Amino acid sequence: MGRPKGDAARSKARPSSSSLAASLLPSGSAAAGLGFGGYVGSSRFESSISNEDSAPLLDLDSEMAQHLQRLSRKDPTTKIKALASLSELVKQKKGKELLPLIPQWTFEYKKLILDYNRDVRRATHEVMANVVAGVGRDLAPHLKSIMGPWWFSQFDLASEVSQAAKSSLQAAFPAQEKRLDALNLCSAEIFAYLEENLKLTPQNLSDKALASDELEEMYQQMISSSLVALATLLDILLHEPDKAGSASLNAESKLATKARRVATSSAEKFFSVHKCFLNFLKSESPSIRSATYSLLSSFIKNVPEVFSEGDVRCLAPALLGVFQENNPICHSSMWEAVLLFFRKFPQSWGNLNVHKSVLNHLWQFLRNGCFGSPLVSYPALILFLEVMPTQSVEADKFFVNFFTNLLAGRSMCDSRADQLSLLRATTECFLWGLRNSSRYCDNPNSIQDLQVALIDKVLVKILWANFFELPKGSNPRIQRKPAETLSMSSSVSFLSELGRCIIEILSGVNLLQQKLLSFFFKYVQESFLNTLQQGNLETITGSMEKMIDFLLLLERDSVSEAEGWPLDQFIRPLLSKAFPWIKSSELIDGVKLLSVSVLIFGPRKIVPSFTGGIETSTLLSDDEGSNMSSEKFIKVFREVFIPWCMDGHDSSTAAKQDLLLSLLDDECFTQQWSDVISYVFDQQHQGFNNLASIEMLLEKARGEITKRSSGLGLNKRIGSRPVDWHHNLIESTAISLVHSSSMTTTSTAQFLCSVLGGSTEDSSISFVSRSSLVLIYRGILERLLSFIKQSPLCSVNDTCSSLIAEAVDIEFDLSSSVDATTVAKFAAAVIDGSIFSLKDLNQDATLLSTILSSIFIIDLENRLSSLVDNTLYEFKEKRKDRDLVCGFVHAVCSKINNQFWKSINYDVRKSTARILAQSLRSVVQLEDDLQPCQLTLLCASWMPEVFEYLSLDQTDEENVCGVLLLESDVWPMWISHSSLASINTRDLPAHLYELRASKSQRFVSFIESLIMKMGIHRFLGGHKDNGLSSQAWLSAEILCTWEWPGGSVQTSFLPALVSYCKSEPARADLLNFIFEILLNGALVHGEDEEDERESSEHMWVELNNHIEDVQEPFLRALVSLTSTLFKENIWREEEAMAAFKMVTDKLFIGEETSKNCLRTIPFIMSIIISPLRTTTKSDVSGEDTGLPLEVFLRGWLERSLSFPPLVLWQSGEDMEDWYQLVISCYPVSEMAEEDKAPQMHVSNEERTLLLDLFRKQRQVPRASSVVTQLPAVQILLARLIAVAVSYCGNDFNEEDWDFVFSNLKRLIQSAVVVMEETSENVNEFISGVSSKEKEIDTLEGLGHIVSISDPSLANAKNALSAFSLLNALVKHKSVEGEDNLNSLADEIWEPVKDRILEGVLRLFFCTGLAEAIAASYSPEAASLVASYRVDHLQFWELVAHLVVDSSPRARDRAVRAVEFWGLSKGAISSLYAIMFSSAPIPSLQRAAYTVLSTEPISRLAIVADGNASPSDESLIDQDSINVPSEERLRLRDEISCMVEELNYELLDTDLTAPERVQTFLAWSLLLSHVNSLPSLTQGRDRLVQYIERTANPLILDSLFQHIPLELYMAQSLKKKDAIGLSDLSGVASAAVLAITTGSSLSTVESLWPIDTGKMAALAGAIYGLMIRVLPAYVRGWFSEMRDRSASSSIEAFTRSWCSPSLIMNELSQIKKADFNDDSFSVSISKSANEVVATYTKDETGMDLVIRLPVSYPLRPVDVNCTKSIGISDAKQRKWLMSMLMFVRNQNGALAEAIRIWKRNSDKEFEGVEDCPICYSVIHTVNHSLPRRACVTCKYKFHKACLDKWFLTSHKKVCPLCQSPC
Repeated sequence: MGRPKGDAARSKARPSSSSLAASLLPSGSAAAGLGFGGYVGSSRFESSISNEDSAPLLDLDSEMAQHLQRLSRKDPTTKIKALASLSELVKQKKGKELLPLIPQWTFEYKKLILDYNRDVRRATHEVMANVVAGVGRDLAPHLKSIMGPWWFSQFDLASEVSQAAKSSLQAAFPAQEKRLDALNLCSAEIFAYLEENLKLTPQNLSDKALASDELEEMYQQMISSSLVALATLLDILLHEPDKAGSASLNAESKLATKARRVATSSAEKFFSVHKCFLNFLKSESPSIRSATYSLLSSFIKNVPEVFSEGDVRCLAPALLGVFQENNPICHSSMWEAVLLFFRKFPQSWGNLNVHKSVLNHLWQFLRNGCFGSPLVSYPALILFLEVMPTQSVEADKFFVNFFTNLLAGRSMCDSRADQLSLLRATTECFLWGLRNSSRYCDNPNSIQDLQVALIDKVLVKILWANFFELPKGSNPRIQRKPAETLSMSSSVSFLSELGRCIIEILSGVNLLQQKLLSFFFKYVQESFLNTLQQGNLETITGSMEKMIDFLLLLERDSVSEAEGWPLDQFIRPLLSKAFPWIKSSELIDGVKLLSVSVLIFGPRKIVPSFTGGIETSTLLSDDEGSNMSSEKFIKVFREVFIPWCMDGHDSSTAAKQDLLLSLLDDECFTQQWSDVISYVFDQQHQGFNNLASIEMLLEKARGEITKRSSGLGLNKRIGSRPVDWHHNLIESTAISLVHSSSMTTTSTAQFLCSVLGGSTEDSSISFVSRSSLVLIYRGILERLLSFIKQSPLCSVNDTCSSLIAEAVDIEFDLSSSVDATTVAKFAAAVIDGSIFSLKDLNQDATLLSTILSSIFIIDLENRLSSLVDNTLYEFKEKRKDRDLVCGFVHAVCSKINNQFWKSINYDVRKSTARILAQSLRSVVQLEDDLQPCQLTLLCASWMPEVFEYLSLDQTDEENVCGVLLLESDVWPMWISHSSLASINTRDLPAHLYELRASKSQRFVSFIESLIMKMGIHRFLGGHKDNGLSSQAWLSAEILCTWEWPGGSVQTSFLPALVSYCKSEPARADLLNFIFEILLNGALVHGEDEEDERESSEHMWVELNNHIEDVQEPFLRALVSLTSTLFKENIWREEEAMAAFKMVTDKLFIGEETSKNCLRTIPFIMSIIISPLRTTTKSDVSGEDTGLPLEVFLRGWLERSLSFPPLVLWQSGEDMEDWYQLVISCYPVSEMAEEDKAPQMHVSNEERTLLLDLFRKQRQVPRASSVVTQLPAVQILLARLIAVAVSYCGNDFNEEDWDFVFSNLKRLIQSAVVVMEETSENVNEFISGVSSKEKEIDTLEGLGHIVSISDPSLANAKNALSAFSLLNALVKHKSVEGEDNLNSLADEIWEPVKDRILEGVLRLFFCTGLAEAIAASYSPEAASLVASYRVDHLQFWELVAHLVVDSSPRARDRAVRAVEFWGLSKGAISSLYAIMFSSAPIPSLQRAAYTVLSTEPISRLAIVADGNASPSDESLIDQDSINVPSEERLRLRDEISCMVEELNYELLDTDLTAPERVQTFLAWSLLLSHVNSLPSLTQGRDRLVQYIERTANPLILDSLFQHIPLELYMAQSLKKKDAIGLSDLSGVASAAVLAITTGSSLSTVESLWPIDTGKMAALAGAIYGLMIRVLPAYVRGWFSEMRDRSASSSIEAFTRSWCSPSLIMNELSQIKKADFNDDSFSVSISKSANEVVATYTKDETGMDLVIRLPVSYPLRPVDVNCTKSIGISDAKQRKWLMSMLMFVRNQNGALAEAIRIWKRNSDKEFEGVEDCPICYSVIHTVNHSLPRRACVTCKYKFHKACLDKWFLTSHKKVCPLCQSPC
């Protein structure tokens, strides 16, 4: 009632009547265990109420009254809300305040408990609980009127309603006795209320109009609750009290007596009126039937006197027919009623036809698994047998039918609990039948016959047959569902439980009458033996398996030893007859049956049964039925079982060996095992030919040991220890096999594995003693060493000697001529199968560590073999065999787990690690033929694996790493580990130096890779007590090595060192130690130099320059380390002062200057000067800290001033070094804002000295034009100029600036001359090459030309740097307005700047010309030319930086100069050659693109030479000019191939492939150029038409390979995907910027270095340009897409990111457009994306609305006519169509399309005839007028329209008059 459809009619939470009755018993009663008060119920509305119920509501609170009125609403939601509000109000009031509420609430309560909605009923009881809690004792006057509904409602079918009512009743009567008193007091009222309920029907249940199904549900709820309430009330009131508790009568007992009288009379009345409740018993509602069964049970228990004989006759058929009840809800109460009825009225059976009325229904009930109540019904069956009369059935047939149908119900039992309940009932009922046979029989013989019949027909033919699965048709089977049979596991589980059931029955039969068992066992034995004789193998096997299962069940169920029937009556008779057959057939399952029998009953008991039928035995007759004597048992074992079980090797061998081991008796064990081993190794029988059988036996024996040792006793069984199984024959055989040269077969290896054990962690039992184990493994090691010794890798071969030397106490014979590969494979197989037995060698540490090391070394060779070039190996087959062995050993290593290593002694692991470290050193140092990078990575990956296996502690790992770092002939290269002094390697011959350097670099590569794998802390984070020398030494050695295969200091080691120092600030002393080692090395190494440096270029390295230019290893390492530490803020001012003090202390040796320190200190000063000046400036204390720096600087400046000018310097003086030192103390930067910081800390005195030093250089007459022969002078002079300009520029005079400019121009011009000569030479050389036959010679000659060794480029580089700085300072002055460089006037600076930049541009063009000219010969030649630019990378980067800053005037003059030069290639070709270079330099490419895309070069960059230059004449302003032919336009060759001839292979290239980059750059240039051309000009029009006609749209496909549309689609579904949004926003921003600005220059400028993200941004920019410049072209491509998913993604991306900006741009252009005509006006609506074009002429006019779609331009523009005056429909459609064609075909702005349409309309009004083909005056695509006239009809056509007509009609005739044209 009120529940969802399909809910159970009665909730399981609702109590039964008996449990509730028990809860209401007095506390003294034994049955009063459960408390009452937890059950609530429902009440119906009564038409009349008592006087107190109808009391006036005058005093009732108005708010309460309002909520009470709302309770009469029909809507359940309103009722629930009203009840909730009422409940809160009730809680706020107490006592007398609630009294006015009670009458009205009682009235409403009786209605609400009958409500259809369960939530309403629950809320009602919650209010009731609050009311009674507040009212307290004042409830008493109203109790009788409300107790009937209250009692009824506690049996509500909804559990939550019942629970709420329980709370309300407990709130009123907390004590159990009080609740019982209330029931006694109100018993009459309750009976009356329930009587009224039972008289109701669905029709008169409610006075409101309700649905029929609701009424029916309410009726069922009310009747079932009333019946249960009545039954429970009778149980409570009529319960007999304890006699001990009724000694005295009191008020309570009198009340209870009165209540019992009321209950008895009411019960008689109910029984009579409702005619035994038969109508309710036949109800269709399960809840009503269940309640009726409960009520009948209560009547039978409490008032049996009401049942007359007539009532019994009426009820008997109804109750015995209840087996048709198929609803499990009713079964519990049904069985209670049936059993109570027939116990109380046994005579009722006589009035029934038992077979028809009872048994048929019972069989159906059982076959259906009790209709779903097995746990309730099966236990009741034995009770039913008790009450069933014996005379009414035929005993044997009854029991057969009973058990047949009972077991047939198994198919309906899905759960294990159900099945167990079924089998428990089967066991109980069968044993009950045997015990109660006398009830069915009159004489002893009949009893015996019935019992035998039960054994035969039930136990054998039903239970045993179903367990044994006899063939179909033999006996009735258990019925199963045909389609939904139980799973196999469930079936197996049931059969197992059925077997236990049979065993339990047999035990019960044995206790009842042992003789009965013989009938069962006789049948079983006969059936089993008959099966063996049938010869059907499948049947026999199945029978054997079933018999084994039954025996195992016997063992598991632990049948009492006192019960001898399993052995005496079952197994012995069975096996004595079956053993001969089993022995002769050797059937596996038969042997298993024997083994199981032995395991269960013991060998001495069972063997007489086995051998009872063997004729040859003469010793068994006396022992049948008892244990055999030891002598007889051993003799039978030796003569019968050993030969039978051990001869041959076939499929039954394993089973026979199991039997043999099971026959090992504890008393005879030693003799039996010795007999077995002796027989096995007897040469006459087996020899070594049956090792497989022996191996199997040992493995099974290992399992037997485990089984015997599993006991819990302190004294283990014999055979539980491995030593019990040791035998001299086993040990001697194993030793001889391992040392035999011929016995290296797989079977031999497997035999040894079985002897040694250890194939798995749990099978490490060995059958040999420890001494024999050592001998065996020594033989194994000898074979492994033989294999290692013959390795083709010299390093692996070398380790063999080390391993032999390691094992000093072991003698090896490696001179055997046996194939090492074969014996090694044998040894590896033995180790693989016995790996865990190695832990038994822990006491022999040397042997074990050598074995483990040998395994790892072979594994290492296996890995190294992948690096060996097999084509160089002479004996390929032999190499292949060796690789197989190495691979096998590698597999063995892979299987070794951590548990194995933990079982190995720690000293063994430590020794193994040390051996392997030495071996790894040999591999890295000796393997010169292997690829070094791959070799070092492999070795570095292998060593951490070894450490992980061996699990050493940190100290020992560091010690092993120390072994790796030990000094050798080739390592270290620069610094001695022991003395920390530098190593003199320059005295070595050149070839030895090269060899040592190569090996050292390879070893450093290995160490560095190892550091990356294991962590730098493992090498630099050693114990503090060991000092820092080893860690600092290693770091310094790596820093000096600088580069190695696969890495370098700057890319790998130095970042790792920096990261480590940041994470470990306490390791600061380590850095100081490294710095000191490198500084000392640089000084000492410099003292040994005898040759002067050829150039100072590489000695001067700025912080921002390339440190690798420094050639001296120690100095390079020192500079790299120091600059990195300051850059990363690891070192600051304090460390700078310490370094400054250290180097200045070493500058003077006595009074003499240290030349090497003087050459070193500039590098250090250039790095530390900035933090030093910061320290000096910030130090305001009185200490003398800032003074020394200024003193030193002034001293160095004065010393430099003491020298003559640079131009007078000659080689051999140290003047250069002092100048270098001074210049290093005054850093300059090309960025003016960065350059200001150090200038602020320079004193005026320093500035004056520095200016004097600069001016001294121009004191020499004609100093600005002197060209010295020493390149260092020019370099120093350029650097000094840069410093002077930066620090003293404000103090310059005119002569100073003249000196600066003249030197800069001279140095730059010298480089221009060199580059121009190089370009001319390349041009002449390539022009003189006639063919490509001698390409190698040509490339070699070209290489000589472009390899520039002239110092002019180095000089010019410094000049360019100085000029770049000066340019930045001037630019910064003009931008910031600072008082800087006031002495330099603009009228002086600007001409000089342009002249210098013109020279820089000529340098730029020259390098491009050389590459372009070389490219005309071959791509290889161009690549060769470009590669030489890398040698002067800084120079060309400076050139590129200045080219970008050059003015249009300088660019124009430079281009003209190049073109005037007259080489085979021009300036534009040179720019494309740089941009598309095969050896690109990003800065040059960026500069080339910038120049190509900006004026004045951009107008020359796209269209090829020889074409008509694009005209800027407007198409609007000319009518009659002849438009040049489109075919005459041609793009430059450099980009035409990327526009017109794109190949689909482009889509398969990498996203950053050069082909893609070049294609995108070409399209970016092209689109930017088109956009830069004026609108509606011939030049732009022709170029757009050319692109539309010839360009391959594949470019758009390639663009969207870069744009991450999948991220956009995911973003559209999940707005919070921040990662996807960030990836896509970069692309979208680039596209929007290109749309807005019409250029992609900013995106291209940030393209380098190229990566996928920047390429995606460029793709977005190009797409934005395309939809702005070529919208119709893009729309055509989009409309032809066939991939709907891709097109949807592209449209979504465009609509969201691109279209809004593009539409805004289009509307803005239309708004700004000036159409210069009063007859034409345009208005726009940005919100609607609409343009309204109004055209008026004379008295005619027309409004056209142009609507842009949201995904413009992918979707076409829509045009509608909203207003037309004086224009015919035909002309209106024509104008509408023409406007539509113009705006849809326009590749450009819509404003241009509107302007052209307006001009077209003007022409029509002017009388110009339109083209008869397209009906337009102006062509919609090329904007031409109709000029091609037909000679016959004189009509004029557009040329494009006429050509298309000829093409489609396949004839050249006039479209109108059809005359030939």
